[in-house]
Amino acid sequence: QVQLVESGGGLVQAGGSLRLSCAASGSIFSTDTRGWYRQAPGNQRELVATITDGSTNYADSVKGRFTISRDNAKNTVYLQMNSLKPEDTAVYYCNVQKTWGLRKYDYWGQGTQVTVSS
Repeated sequence: QVQLVESGGGLVQAGGSLRLSCAASGSIFSTDTRGWYRQAPGNQRELVATITDGSTNYADSVKGRFTISRDNAKNTVYLQMNSLKPEDTAVYYCNVQKTWGLRKYDYWGQGTQVTVSS
């Protein structure tokens, strides 16, 4: 079983920065994909960034502004968000995806609110 706890959300002005953290407990391996997703009111949940071993992937909307990183010793993944825009306002969810053969299993945190004021 995997449990995820996010922290670091809040209210920030446009152009500001925030760093989100996601601490995981349970069976976490360096080969698991860790990621951040977000969901704004009325929208579907969307991928923000993922990291698998040393490989990262970003949504086009956050490239050059957000950086995902992980500390395997602490089972923690971070999302550094710079140059924030009002359209970044959303609930941000931490994700762990495990792959067993052809099956993928997703685990989610409870979400943390990020609000960017103009």
